[in-house]
Amino acid sequence: MSQQTNDFSKWYIDTIQKADLMDYTPVRGCIAFKPDGYELWEHIQSEMDRRFKETGHRNAYFPMLIPENFFQKEKDHIEGFSPELPWVTEAAGEKLEERLALRPTSETMIGHLYSNWIKSYRDLPVLINQWANVFRWEKKTLPFIRTSEFLWQEGHTAHENEEEARTETMQMLNIYKEVVEGLLAIPVYDGQKTPSERFAGAVDTYSIEAMMKDGKAVQAGTSHYLGTKFAEAFDIKYLNRENKHVHVHTTSWGTSTRLIGSVIMVHGDEQGLVLPPKIAPTQVVLIPVGPWKKNPAIIEKLDEIFATLKAKGIRVRLDDSDQSPGFKFNEWELKGVPVRIELGPRDLENNQALLKARDESEKVTVQLENVVEAIEKELEVMQTRLFEKAKAFRDANSHTHVDSLDQLKQHLADSEQNGTIPGWILAGWCGDDACEEHVKEETKFTTRNIPFNPPTTKHTCINCGKDANHTVWFGRAY
Repeated sequence: MSQQTNDFSKWYIDTIQKADLMDYTPVRGCIAFKPDGYELWEHIQSEMDRRFKETGHRNAYFPMLIPENFFQKEKDHIEGFSPELPWVTEAAGEKLEERLALRPTSETMIGHLYSNWIKSYRDLPVLINQWANVFRWEKKTLPFIRTSEFLWQEGHTAHENEEEARTETMQMLNIYKEVVEGLLAIPVYDGQKTPSERFAGAVDTYSIEAMMKDGKAVQAGTSHYLGTKFAEAFDIKYLNRENKHVHVHTTSWGTSTRLIGSVIMVHGDEQGLVLPPKIAPTQVVLIPVGPWKKNPAIIEKLDEIFATLKAKGIRVRLDDSDQSPGFKFNEWELKGVPVRIELGPRDLENNQALLKARDESEKVTVQLENVVEAIEKELEVMQTRLFEKAKAFRDANSHTHVDSLDQLKQHLADSEQNGTIPGWILAGWCGDDACEEHVKEETKFTTRNIPFNPPTTKHTCINCGKDANHTVWFGRAY
Protein backbone atom coordinates (compact mmCIF):
# COMPACT_ATOMS: atom_id res chain seq x y z
CA MET A 1 0.00 0.00 0.00
CA SER A 2 1.37 3.44 -0.92
CA GLN A 3 2.16 6.06 1.69
CA GLN A 4 -0.41 8.39 0.17
CA THR A 5 -3.07 5.74 0.78
CA ASN A 6 -1.70 4.42 4.07
CA ASP A 7 -0.90 7.68 5.89
CA PHE A 8 -1.79 10.74 3.84
CA SER A 9 -0.94 13.25 6.58
CA LYS A 10 2.57 11.82 6.98
CA TRP A 11 3.03 11.82 3.20
CA TYR A 12 1.95 15.47 3.11
CA ILE A 13 4.33 16.59 5.88
CA ASP A 14 7.21 14.59 4.38
CA THR A 15 6.53 16.11 0.96
CA ILE A 16 6.54 19.75 2.03
CA GLN A 17 9.65 19.26 4.15
CA LYS A 18 11.60 17.44 1.42
CA ALA A 19 10.55 20.15 -1.03
CA ASP A 20 11.90 22.77 1.41
CA LEU A 21 8.74 24.88 1.29
CA MET A 22 8.44 25.80 4.98
CA ASP A 23 9.81 25.38 8.48
CA TYR A 24 8.21 25.22 11.89
CA THR A 25 8.66 28.08 14.37
CA PRO A 26 8.53 28.15 18.20
CA VAL A 27 4.99 29.60 18.06
CA ARG A 28 2.37 26.86 17.84
CA GLY A 29 0.63 26.74 14.49
CA CYS A 30 2.83 29.45 12.92
CA ILE A 31 5.16 28.50 10.07
CA ALA A 32 7.95 30.23 8.18
CA PHE A 33 7.57 30.28 4.40
CA LYS A 34 10.89 29.40 2.77
CA PRO A 35 11.60 31.00 -0.64
CA ASP A 36 10.08 28.23 -2.80
CA GLY A 37 6.98 28.12 -0.59
CA TYR A 38 6.56 31.88 -0.62
CA GLU A 39 7.08 32.08 -4.37
CA LEU A 40 4.09 29.78 -4.84
CA TRP A 41 2.05 32.38 -2.97
CA GLU A 42 3.57 35.18 -5.07
CA HIS A 43 2.38 33.52 -8.29
CA ILE A 44 -1.13 33.10 -6.87
CA GLN A 45 -1.07 36.67 -5.61
CA SER A 46 0.14 38.04 -8.94
CA GLU A 47 -2.58 36.31 -10.98
CA MET A 48 -5.37 37.26 -8.58
CA ASP A 49 -4.16 40.83 -8.14
CA ARG A 50 -4.14 41.32 -11.90
CA ARG A 51 -7.72 40.11 -12.17
CA PHE A 52 -8.87 42.19 -9.21
CA LYS A 53 -7.46 45.35 -10.78
CA GLU A 54 -8.96 44.51 -14.16
CA THR A 55 -12.38 44.53 -12.48
CA GLY A 56 -11.83 47.93 -10.85
CA HIS A 57 -10.59 46.92 -7.40
CA ARG A 58 -7.74 48.68 -5.63
CA ASN A 59 -5.49 47.53 -2.81
CA ALA A 60 -5.35 49.13 0.62
CA TYR A 61 -4.13 48.10 4.06
CA PHE A 62 -5.89 48.10 7.42
CA PRO A 63 -4.59 47.62 11.00
CA MET A 64 -3.95 44.19 12.44
CA LEU A 65 -5.29 45.15 15.89
CA ILE A 66 -9.07 45.47 16.31
CA PRO A 67 -10.81 46.89 19.44
CA GLU A 68 -13.02 44.40 21.25
CA ASN A 69 -16.08 46.66 21.04
CA PHE A 70 -16.02 46.42 17.23
CA PHE A 71 -16.80 42.71 17.47
CA GLN A 72 -19.70 43.34 19.84
CA LYS A 73 -21.49 45.41 17.20
CA GLU A 74 -22.26 42.44 14.95
CA LYS A 75 -23.56 39.63 17.16
CA ASP A 76 -23.28 36.77 14.65
CA HIS A 77 -19.76 37.86 13.78
CA ILE A 78 -18.42 37.75 17.34
CA GLU A 79 -20.13 34.42 18.01
CA GLY A 80 -18.58 32.96 14.88
CA PHE A 81 -15.03 34.08 15.62
CA SER A 82 -14.72 34.42 19.41
CA PRO A 83 -13.39 30.87 20.01
CA GLU A 84 -10.46 31.52 17.64
CA LEU A 85 -9.44 35.06 18.64
CA PRO A 86 -6.01 35.79 20.14
CA TRP A 87 -6.08 38.95 22.30
CA VAL A 88 -3.54 41.64 23.16
CA THR A 89 -4.15 42.75 26.76
CA GLU A 90 -0.92 44.58 27.64
CA ALA A 91 1.44 46.98 25.86
CA ALA A 92 4.55 48.88 27.02
CA GLY A 93 4.24 47.20 30.39
CA GLU A 94 0.73 48.51 31.04
CA LYS A 95 -2.62 46.75 30.91
CA LEU A 96 -4.79 48.04 28.07
CA GLU A 97 -8.13 49.66 28.88
CA GLU A 98 -9.71 47.58 26.10
CA ARG A 99 -8.55 44.27 24.68
CA LEU A 100 -7.35 44.28 21.09
CA ALA A 101 -7.88 41.24 18.86
CA LEU A 102 -5.41 40.10 16.24
CA ARG A 103 -7.67 40.24 13.19
CA PRO A 104 -9.36 37.00 12.13
CA THR A 105 -10.78 39.07 9.21
CA SER A 106 -11.24 42.81 8.78
CA GLU A 107 -15.00 43.33 8.32
CA THR A 108 -15.35 45.21 11.61
CA MET A 109 -12.41 47.60 11.16
CA ILE A 110 -13.33 48.25 7.55
CA GLY A 111 -16.99 48.73 8.47
CA HIS A 112 -15.96 51.38 11.00
CA LEU A 113 -13.83 53.23 8.43
CA TYR A 114 -16.34 52.93 5.59
CA SER A 115 -18.87 54.73 7.80
CA ASN A 116 -16.52 57.72 7.67
CA TRP A 117 -15.58 57.42 4.00
CA ILE A 118 -19.01 56.88 2.42
CA LYS A 119 -21.43 59.83 2.50
CA SER A 120 -23.13 59.94 -0.90
CA TYR A 121 -24.08 57.64 -3.78
CA ARG A 122 -21.26 59.42 -5.62
CA ASP A 123 -18.81 57.64 -3.28
CA LEU A 124 -20.06 54.24 -4.42
CA PRO A 125 -19.12 51.61 -5.27
CA VAL A 126 -16.12 51.18 -2.96
CA LEU A 127 -14.01 48.31 -4.32
CA ILE A 128 -11.09 47.54 -2.01
CA ASN A 129 -8.88 44.50 -1.52
CA GLN A 130 -6.28 43.85 1.17
CA TRP A 131 -3.29 41.48 1.10
CA ALA A 132 -2.54 40.66 4.71
CA ASN A 133 -2.00 38.13 7.46
CA VAL A 134 -4.78 37.00 9.80
CA PHE A 135 -4.95 34.95 12.98
CA ARG A 136 -7.25 32.16 14.08
CA TRP A 137 -6.03 30.16 17.05
CA GLU A 138 -6.64 26.70 15.66
CA LYS A 139 -6.72 23.67 17.98
CA LYS A 140 -5.43 21.34 15.27
CA THR A 141 -2.95 22.68 12.75
CA LEU A 142 -1.48 21.50 9.46
CA PRO A 143 1.07 23.57 7.48
CA PHE A 144 -0.50 25.72 4.76
CA ILE A 145 -3.92 24.09 5.21
CA ARG A 146 -4.79 25.21 8.74
CA THR A 147 -2.42 27.44 10.71
CA SER A 148 -2.80 29.94 13.55
CA GLU A 149 -1.44 32.70 11.33
CA PHE A 150 -1.88 32.63 7.58
CA LEU A 151 -1.60 34.90 4.56
CA TRP A 152 -4.59 35.82 2.48
CA GLN A 153 -6.42 38.47 0.55
CA GLU A 154 -9.76 39.86 1.63
CA GLY A 155 -11.94 42.01 -0.57
CA HIS A 156 -14.46 44.40 0.97
CA THR A 157 -16.88 46.30 -1.23
CA ALA A 158 -19.83 48.63 -0.69
CA HIS A 159 -22.68 49.19 -3.17
CA GLU A 160 -25.84 51.21 -3.67
CA ASN A 161 -28.18 48.23 -3.81
CA GLU A 162 -28.56 44.47 -3.45
CA GLU A 163 -28.39 43.76 -7.16
CA GLU A 164 -24.98 45.39 -7.57
CA ALA A 165 -23.63 43.74 -4.43
CA ARG A 166 -24.82 40.29 -5.47
CA THR A 167 -23.30 40.78 -8.94
CA GLU A 168 -19.99 41.60 -7.24
CA THR A 169 -20.26 38.52 -5.00
CA MET A 170 -20.66 36.20 -7.97
CA GLN A 171 -18.06 37.99 -10.09
CA MET A 172 -15.40 37.37 -7.43
CA LEU A 173 -16.39 33.73 -6.95
CA ASN A 174 -15.99 33.25 -10.70
CA ILE A 175 -12.54 34.87 -10.60
CA TYR A 176 -11.53 32.44 -7.86
CA LYS A 177 -12.76 29.50 -9.90
CA GLU A 178 -10.89 30.68 -13.00
CA VAL A 179 -7.62 31.16 -11.08
CA VAL A 180 -7.79 27.90 -9.12
CA GLU A 181 -8.66 25.86 -12.21
CA GLY A 182 -6.49 27.77 -14.68
CA LEU A 183 -3.38 28.53 -12.60
CA LEU A 184 -3.40 25.72 -10.03
CA ALA A 185 -4.97 23.06 -12.27
CA ILE A 186 -7.43 22.16 -9.50
CA PRO A 187 -11.04 21.43 -10.52
CA VAL A 188 -13.68 22.83 -8.16
CA TYR A 189 -17.39 22.66 -7.51
CA ASP A 190 -18.91 26.12 -7.11
CA GLY A 191 -22.09 26.67 -5.16
CA GLN A 192 -23.81 28.17 -2.14
CA LYS A 193 -23.03 27.30 1.48
CA THR A 194 -25.81 26.07 3.76
CA PRO A 195 -26.83 28.48 6.56
CA SER A 196 -24.82 26.59 9.19
CA GLU A 197 -21.67 26.78 7.03
CA ARG A 198 -21.93 30.37 5.85
CA PHE A 199 -19.64 33.17 7.00
CA ALA A 200 -20.41 34.64 10.43
CA GLY A 201 -22.63 37.66 9.77
CA ALA A 202 -23.30 37.00 6.06
CA VAL A 203 -26.67 36.81 4.34
CA ASP A 204 -25.34 34.32 1.78
CA THR A 205 -21.96 32.63 1.34
CA TYR A 206 -20.72 31.00 -1.86
CA SER A 207 -17.67 28.76 -2.19
CA ILE A 208 -15.46 26.77 -4.49
CA GLU A 209 -14.67 23.31 -3.09
CA ALA A 210 -11.69 21.17 -4.10
CA MET A 211 -11.12 17.45 -3.50
CA MET A 212 -7.73 16.33 -2.21
CA LYS A 213 -6.15 12.95 -3.02
CA ASP A 214 -7.34 11.53 0.30
CA GLY A 215 -10.91 12.44 -0.67
CA LYS A 216 -11.23 15.28 1.83
CA ALA A 217 -12.44 18.72 0.86
CA VAL A 218 -10.67 22.04 1.03
CA GLN A 219 -12.73 25.20 0.82
CA ALA A 220 -10.58 26.93 -1.77
CA GLY A 221 -12.30 30.33 -1.78
CA THR A 222 -15.41 32.07 -0.48
CA SER A 223 -17.46 35.08 -1.48
CA HIS A 224 -20.09 36.60 0.80
CA TYR A 225 -23.10 38.82 0.27
CA LEU A 226 -23.41 40.66 3.59
CA GLY A 227 -26.59 42.59 2.79
CA THR A 228 -26.93 45.61 5.08
CA LYS A 229 -26.04 43.71 8.28
CA PHE A 230 -22.59 45.21 8.73
CA ALA A 231 -23.76 48.57 7.37
CA GLU A 232 -26.45 48.70 10.07
CA ALA A 233 -24.01 47.58 12.79
CA PHE A 234 -21.43 50.21 11.82
CA ASP A 235 -23.81 52.90 10.56
CA ILE A 236 -22.56 52.96 6.98
CA LYS A 237 -25.16 55.25 5.39
CA TYR A 238 -25.18 57.35 2.28
CA LEU A 239 -27.41 59.98 0.70
CA ASN A 240 -29.06 58.21 -2.21
CA ARG A 241 -30.29 59.56 -5.56
CA GLU A 242 -33.68 60.34 -3.97
CA ASN A 243 -31.94 62.44 -1.30
CA LYS A 244 -32.60 59.87 1.47
CA HIS A 245 -30.10 58.37 3.91
CA VAL A 246 -29.94 54.59 3.43
CA HIS A 247 -27.53 51.78 4.30
CA VAL A 248 -25.04 50.43 1.77
CA HIS A 249 -24.98 46.79 0.71
CA THR A 250 -21.61 45.16 1.33
CA THR A 251 -19.67 42.08 0.24
CA SER A 252 -16.48 40.37 1.30
CA TRP A 253 -14.45 37.62 -0.34
CA GLY A 254 -11.21 35.82 0.35
CA THR A 255 -8.68 33.13 -0.49
CA SER A 256 -5.61 32.13 1.48
CA THR A 257 -2.32 30.24 1.53
CA ARG A 258 -4.31 27.05 2.03
CA LEU A 259 -4.29 27.06 -1.77
CA ILE A 260 -0.62 26.06 -1.54
CA GLY A 261 -1.57 23.05 0.57
CA SER A 262 -4.30 22.23 -1.94
CA VAL A 263 -1.83 22.20 -4.85
CA ILE A 264 0.39 19.76 -2.93
CA MET A 265 -2.47 17.48 -1.92
CA VAL A 266 -4.13 17.42 -5.35
CA HIS A 267 -1.08 16.88 -7.59
CA GLY A 268 1.60 15.27 -5.39
CA ASP A 269 2.59 11.63 -5.93
CA GLU A 270 4.60 8.95 -4.13
CA GLN A 271 7.86 10.65 -5.12
CA GLY A 272 6.76 13.95 -3.59
CA LEU A 273 5.77 17.33 -4.93
CA VAL A 274 4.30 17.81 -8.41
CA LEU A 275 3.75 21.43 -9.41
CA PRO A 276 1.64 22.78 -12.27
CA PRO A 277 4.01 24.67 -14.60
CA LYS A 278 2.23 28.02 -14.24
CA ILE A 279 2.88 28.16 -10.49
CA ALA A 280 6.23 26.34 -10.18
CA PRO A 281 9.10 28.51 -8.84
CA THR A 282 11.42 26.59 -11.17
CA GLN A 283 9.67 25.43 -14.34
CA VAL A 284 12.67 23.80 -16.02
CA VAL A 285 15.94 22.39 -14.67
CA LEU A 286 18.91 21.72 -16.97
CA ILE A 287 21.27 18.96 -15.83
CA PRO A 288 24.59 17.95 -17.45
CA VAL A 289 25.24 14.19 -17.23
CA GLY A 290 28.15 11.82 -17.85
CA PRO A 291 31.74 13.14 -17.82
CA TRP A 292 30.50 16.60 -18.75
CA LYS A 293 33.31 18.50 -17.03
CA LYS A 294 35.73 17.13 -19.62
CA ASN A 295 33.54 18.44 -22.40
CA PRO A 296 32.95 22.23 -22.11
CA ALA A 297 30.61 22.12 -25.12
CA ILE A 298 27.92 20.52 -22.92
CA ILE A 299 27.76 23.44 -20.50
CA GLU A 300 28.04 25.87 -23.38
CA LYS A 301 24.96 24.32 -24.98
CA LEU A 302 23.05 24.28 -21.71
CA ASP A 303 23.99 27.93 -21.12
CA GLU A 304 22.61 28.72 -24.56
CA ILE A 305 19.33 26.89 -23.82
CA PHE A 306 19.20 28.60 -20.40
CA ALA A 307 19.55 32.07 -21.93
CA THR A 308 16.88 31.40 -24.56
CA LEU A 309 14.40 30.07 -22.00
CA LYS A 310 15.05 32.95 -19.61
CA ALA A 311 14.53 35.47 -22.40
CA LYS A 312 11.13 33.89 -23.00
CA GLY A 313 10.18 34.41 -19.34
CA ILE A 314 10.50 30.74 -18.40
CA ARG A 315 11.80 30.15 -14.87
CA VAL A 316 14.85 27.95 -15.44
CA ARG A 317 17.76 26.65 -13.34
CA LEU A 318 21.05 25.07 -14.44
CA ASP A 319 22.32 22.52 -11.93
CA ASP A 320 26.08 22.27 -12.49
CA SER A 321 26.81 21.19 -8.90
CA ASP A 322 29.19 18.35 -8.04
CA GLN A 323 26.36 16.00 -6.95
CA SER A 324 25.74 12.85 -8.99
CA PRO A 325 23.06 12.96 -11.73
CA GLY A 326 20.91 10.50 -9.75
CA PHE A 327 21.01 12.74 -6.69
CA LYS A 328 20.08 15.77 -8.78
CA PHE A 329 17.21 13.95 -10.51
CA ASN A 330 15.79 12.94 -7.14
CA GLU A 331 16.30 16.39 -5.60
CA TRP A 332 14.51 18.26 -8.38
CA GLU A 333 11.71 15.68 -8.49
CA LEU A 334 11.14 16.23 -4.76
CA LYS A 335 10.83 19.94 -5.50
CA GLY A 336 8.18 19.22 -8.12
CA VAL A 337 9.96 20.90 -11.05
CA PRO A 338 7.76 20.29 -14.11
CA VAL A 339 10.44 19.66 -16.77
CA ARG A 340 13.97 18.26 -16.60
CA ILE A 341 16.44 18.38 -19.48
CA GLU A 342 19.46 16.03 -19.46
CA LEU A 343 22.46 16.55 -21.74
CA GLY A 344 25.59 14.38 -21.87
CA PRO A 345 28.50 13.77 -24.31
CA ARG A 346 26.65 11.15 -26.33
CA ASP A 347 23.53 13.32 -26.49
CA LEU A 348 25.61 16.19 -27.80
CA GLU A 349 27.18 13.96 -30.45
CA ASN A 350 23.71 12.90 -31.59
CA ASN A 351 22.43 16.51 -31.47
CA GLN A 352 19.73 15.62 -28.94
CA ALA A 353 18.71 15.92 -25.27
CA LEU A 354 16.43 13.96 -22.97
CA LEU A 355 13.25 15.61 -21.70
CA LYS A 356 11.49 14.27 -18.58
CA ALA A 357 8.13 15.64 -17.41
CA ARG A 358 7.67 15.39 -13.64
CA ASP A 359 4.31 13.60 -13.85
CA GLU A 360 5.33 11.15 -16.61
CA SER A 361 7.44 8.02 -16.16
CA GLU A 362 9.28 7.99 -19.51
CA LYS A 363 11.97 10.29 -20.88
CA VAL A 364 11.58 11.68 -24.38
CA THR A 365 14.37 12.29 -26.89
CA VAL A 366 14.33 15.81 -28.36
CA GLN A 367 16.51 17.26 -31.13
CA LEU A 368 18.62 20.14 -29.80
CA GLU A 369 17.38 22.58 -32.43
CA ASN A 370 13.81 21.86 -31.20
CA VAL A 371 14.49 21.64 -27.48
CA VAL A 372 13.16 25.10 -26.51
CA GLU A 373 9.99 24.58 -28.55
CA ALA A 374 9.57 21.11 -26.99
CA ILE A 375 9.94 22.57 -23.47
CA GLU A 376 7.36 25.28 -24.15
CA LYS A 377 4.93 22.72 -25.51
CA GLU A 378 5.47 20.32 -22.61
CA LEU A 379 4.85 23.06 -20.03
CA GLU A 380 1.55 23.85 -21.73
CA VAL A 381 0.53 20.21 -22.17
CA MET A 382 1.48 19.29 -18.59
CA GLN A 383 -0.62 22.13 -17.16
CA THR A 384 -3.69 20.75 -18.97
CA ARG A 385 -2.78 17.14 -18.19
CA LEU A 386 -2.57 17.81 -14.44
CA PHE A 387 -6.00 19.46 -14.49
CA GLU A 388 -7.51 16.56 -16.42
CA LYS A 389 -5.92 14.00 -14.07
CA ALA A 390 -7.25 15.86 -11.03
CA LYS A 391 -10.70 16.19 -12.59
CA ALA A 392 -10.81 12.48 -13.46
CA PHE A 393 -9.86 11.62 -9.88
CA ARG A 394 -12.46 13.98 -8.43
CA ASP A 395 -15.21 12.74 -10.74
CA ALA A 396 -14.38 9.09 -9.96
CA ASN A 397 -14.73 9.84 -6.26
CA SER A 398 -17.86 12.00 -6.48
CA HIS A 399 -20.68 9.58 -5.75
CA THR A 400 -24.27 10.12 -6.75
CA HIS A 401 -25.76 6.78 -5.67
CA VAL A 402 -26.13 7.52 -1.93
CA ASP A 403 -29.64 8.63 -0.99
CA SER A 404 -30.00 7.78 2.72
CA LEU A 405 -27.94 7.89 5.90
CA ASP A 406 -27.87 4.09 6.02
CA GLN A 407 -26.50 4.00 2.47
CA LEU A 408 -23.85 6.55 3.44
CA LYS A 409 -22.80 4.44 6.43
CA GLN A 410 -22.60 1.38 4.18
CA HIS A 411 -20.58 3.38 1.66
CA LEU A 412 -18.12 4.34 4.41
CA ALA A 413 -17.90 0.74 5.66
CA ASP A 414 -17.24 -0.53 2.12
CA SER A 415 -14.53 2.11 1.60
CA GLU A 416 -12.79 1.13 4.81
CA GLN A 417 -12.98 -2.58 4.00
CA ASN A 418 -11.71 -2.07 0.44
CA GLY A 419 -9.01 0.43 1.38
CA THR A 420 -10.49 3.09 -0.88
CA ILE A 421 -11.25 6.71 -0.12
CA PRO A 422 -14.93 7.56 0.53
CA GLY A 423 -14.76 10.78 -1.51
CA TRP A 424 -17.85 12.99 -1.59
CA ILE A 425 -21.50 12.17 -2.05
CA LEU A 426 -24.24 14.14 -3.74
CA ALA A 427 -27.40 13.91 -1.67
CA GLY A 428 -30.71 15.60 -1.04
CA TRP A 429 -31.33 17.85 1.96
CA CYS A 430 -34.65 19.14 3.22
CA GLY A 431 -33.14 22.36 4.54
CA ASP A 432 -33.45 21.51 8.25
CA ASP A 433 -30.27 22.26 10.22
CA ALA A 434 -30.99 19.28 12.47
CA CYS A 435 -30.79 16.86 9.54
CA GLU A 436 -27.49 18.38 8.41
CA GLU A 437 -26.09 18.14 11.95
CA HIS A 438 -27.20 14.53 12.37
CA VAL A 439 -25.37 13.46 9.21
CA LYS A 440 -22.26 15.19 10.56
CA GLU A 441 -22.54 13.52 13.98
CA GLU A 442 -23.02 10.06 12.48
CA THR A 443 -20.45 10.19 9.67
CA LYS A 444 -18.27 13.35 10.02
CA PHE A 445 -19.56 14.30 6.57
CA THR A 446 -20.37 18.03 6.35
CA THR A 447 -22.13 19.93 3.63
CA ARG A 448 -19.59 21.38 1.21
CA ASN A 449 -21.97 23.46 -0.89
CA ILE A 450 -25.20 23.45 -2.84
CA PRO A 451 -23.71 23.24 -6.35
CA PHE A 452 -24.91 25.58 -9.08
CA ASN A 453 -24.84 22.79 -11.66
CA PRO A 454 -25.25 19.42 -9.92
CA PRO A 455 -24.71 16.32 -12.09
CA THR A 456 -28.17 15.14 -11.03
CA THR A 457 -31.04 16.36 -8.86
CA LYS A 458 -31.91 14.65 -5.57
CA HIS A 459 -35.52 14.50 -4.47
CA THR A 460 -35.42 13.18 -0.88
CA CYS A 461 -33.45 14.26 2.19
CA ILE A 462 -30.55 11.97 3.06
CA ASN A 463 -31.45 12.09 6.77
CA CYS A 464 -35.23 12.30 7.19
CA GLY A 465 -36.41 11.03 3.79
CA LYS A 466 -38.75 13.99 3.27
CA ASP A 467 -38.81 16.04 0.09
CA ALA A 468 -35.43 17.62 -0.61
CA ASN A 469 -35.26 21.35 -1.12
CA HIS A 470 -31.60 21.21 -2.08
CA THR A 471 -29.09 18.93 -3.81
CA VAL A 472 -25.86 19.13 -1.78
CA TRP A 473 -22.27 17.87 -1.83
CA PHE A 474 -21.32 16.17 1.44
CA GLY A 475 -17.79 15.17 2.41
CA ARG A 476 -15.16 15.19 5.11
CA ALA A 477 -13.10 18.35 5.13
CA TYR A 478 -9.91 19.94 6.39
